[in-house]
Amino acid sequence: MVRRVRAGKSMRSVAAELGVSVGQVAFWVQRAEGKRLERVNFSNRSPGRSVAWNRLDAQLEQRILELRTDLREHSILGEYGADAIQQALLAERRTNIPSRASINRVLARHGLQDATRRSRRPAPPRGWYLPAVAAEQAELDSFDIIEDLKIKDGPLTSILTGTSLHGGLVDAWALGEASTSLILPRLIERWQREGLPEYAQFDNGTQFQGAHQWPDAIGRISRLCLALQIIPVFAPPREPGFQNAIESFNALWQTKVWQRYHFVDLAQLQAASARYTASHRARNVQRRDSAPRRRAYPNHFKLNLNAKPSGTMIFLRRSDDSNHVHLLGRSFELPEYWKHRLTRCEVDLHANQIRFFALRRKDPASQPLLVSVPYHREHKPFKGQL
Repeated sequence: MVRRVRAGKSMRSVAAELGVSVGQVAFWVQRAEGKRLERVNFSNRSPGRSVAWNRLDAQLEQRILELRTDLREHSILGEYGADAIQQALLAERRTNIPSRASINRVLARHGLQDATRRSRRPAPPRGWYLPAVAAEQAELDSFDIIEDLKIKDGPLTSILTGTSLHGGLVDAWALGEASTSLILPRLIERWQREGLPEYAQFDNGTQFQGAHQWPDAIGRISRLCLALQIIPVFAPPREPGFQNAIESFNALWQTKVWQRYHFVDLAQLQAASARYTASHRARNVQRRDSAPRRRAYPNHFKLNLNAKPSGTMIFLRRSDDSNHVHLLGRSFELPEYWKHRLTRCEVDLHANQIRFFALRRKDPASQPLLVSVPYHREHKPFKGQL
């Protein structure tokens, strides 16, 4: 094309004749400008090196492969990975010993890495440990406490937070102290306003679960849930994942409210929190509309703490070294093969029994019954604060 342009043809006609763009013809004409055609480099390769400057020498790469084979067959320790190969090269008093990463790249290029990568399984569905919640047929409310936030020149305060797993209905109340007497009316207020979920989840703090020093003790929060036909669920101690929904909201609230403004008193903090939760709810209105329906709060309901508890309570627990799980101040034995494993313990106060179900994150849909044991709880007058 350069020869034809030099013969007097226009670039446009040469481009049309050869089926290329005018720009391409102009590119090669400019490259050949002022030069004889036999001295023009018409190669389209970039001017860089064909081999990276820091590529290992071919002989050194071959030596790495030989050392791996030799170490695998004759090493007393049986080690033939990158660390062992690097030590062998040092023993040969070589200079410019390659790094561990470089040796691993050599082994990977030749397919000589034995280690298998960790298999990543998909995360289980939200609320996977409760089949109805995982199937989005029931709603679960989670509650937690952010403790000991210090208002400058003011008191320590605690924040009671709540959220629904599917609907994203959030709440945050600034309390002077995290006591059950202050938590109880907030739960009633929320459920009167939003309706009742099928499940309510808490951690194992005494504010939620009640006293731990007496066996078979059922606290005020659990009695409220049972009276409203809500199943209380208590997360396993020191287990990540089960409180993700509420912990995520806790972190969000602290970032967007607590760390963002300066508060002089509890009332100002509560006002800022209320504005934030209202905006958060407005943004999640579509999520709330697609969530499972909530039951209406019963008219003229009055909590009677002395009434005999009836219904179901759920404790999520992990068995110990002796394949026992601990709940309600008692210890229950599971089958020998379910040691150090997660279990859903359903305490049926109506049927007087506890059912233990197997839980596995890698197979969340399979939750077989492990064992069912009788459980008789003697009804006694409530001794706590009414």
